[in-house]
Amino acid sequence: MKKLSKEDIFMTQLSDKLTFKHGATVNNRFFQAPMLTNSGDMGFATEDTINYYAARSKAGGMIITEYHYVSENGGPAQSWRRGREQLAVFDDKFIPQLTKIATALKKDGNKAILQIAHTGREANVRAMEDKPVYAPSAIDYPFLPYKVHELSDEQVKEIIDDFGQAVRRAVEAGFDGVEIHGANHYLIQQFFSQYSNRREDHWGGSLEKRMNFPLAVVKSVTDAVKKYAPADFIVGYRISPEEIHGQNVGYTWHDSYKLLEAITSQYDLDYVHFSLTNYAAKPGDPMLVDREVSAENFHDSDKSLAELLKPALQNDTALLLTGSVRDRKTAEGALAIGGDMVGVGRENIVDPLFAEKILAGKDDEVITTLSAKQAKDAKLTQGLIDVYSTKGPQPIPIKVDDSIYDLHEGFGGWTEMKYPDNSQMK
Repeated sequence: MKKLSKEDIFMTQLSDKLTFKHGATVNNRFFQAPMLTNSGDMGFATEDTINYYAARSKAGGMIITEYHYVSENGGPAQSWRRGREQLAVFDDKFIPQLTKIATALKKDGNKAILQIAHTGREANVRAMEDKPVYAPSAIDYPFLPYKVHELSDEQVKEIIDDFGQAVRRAVEAGFDGVEIHGANHYLIQQFFSQYSNRREDHWGGSLEKRMNFPLAVVKSVTDAVKKYAPADFIVGYRISPEEIHGQNVGYTWHDSYKLLEAITSQYDLDYVHFSLTNYAAKPGDPMLVDREVSAENFHDSDKSLAELLKPALQNDTALLLTGSVRDRKTAEGALAIGGDMVGVGRENIVDPLFAEKILAGKDDEVITTLSAKQAKDAKLTQGLIDVYSTKGPQPIPIKVDDSIYDLHEGFGGWTEMKYPDNSQMK
């Protein structure tokens, strides 16, 4: 892939095709950002899941699925009852349903990417089931009601291998690529963070040692790609560029620069994907929708994180930007600051034809409010309908019409989950 100059960047159009360095070509510069569908049943995709993804097969040149946990102890996370779970990829038994997802996403000629993850301390459903929840270190997190257990060296190595096995399953299911989820406070980020990683072995301590787990996961994935996948199989890595929450500093963008430079110089990635609430965020800006804390002491540059960190990407690795892309102007803005592709999130929840309409010049036809009728037309899962028909905090805030409340079937909030009085509780 030709390395873009500043002049080329400003000339890039949303309708332009992009060829990644391993040969895969996407039809335009839009991609669907990964988002939970709240539709899994014991890790399996349901009919709700398949219908939701089939409705979003035109959401961009590339569609990235929600995160799938690669190890049995790696999830589920963020669930309130059966049938509303995160999806899994830790066993061959999931391949038939994964195949249905891949087929649904690819039916209009766009690329299907499977996001793979281990949720670490966030695997709250395990705590509900009186199973141990694992993380780099056994820390008493004030925001978790359950205990967290430290992973042994053997367990760490098993998880690294599980990422490679997830690649094999993704290939067999027909996906065009995988995205390694190293963001949003899940296990890879937990290892990279000095706040959550207090180890003093190979996997923790100095910045260099905290980089060992992310690097080992990327090696496992790229080795599996070489073994199982076609030559043009796409490999991406998602990162939260900073972890700064008040006085709790896991890492800064300076640390991310070193990690990204190491990953992209040592291993052959097609892209890096920044997890941001605003594609143009600067150092110290809020990073996550559920932890919107500005860290003014870390505003050490007026440049965006995209501009600061893109030089860290080696070997023609593309940059994917997402966050607050809500119309043509913001989508073009993400390209203008160095993004090679532009991710769309909440807009695709409401209107899965957002990208198609923008590309066709029909901007005024984009639907921006979620009504009961639109929820049905957009094939939202009942889990997502329950989330957005509950009055209160939303995981990804969107505008709703009052008619949506008529579709509510069960609890959909994120702040009142019930845990049993068992041995895994504090």
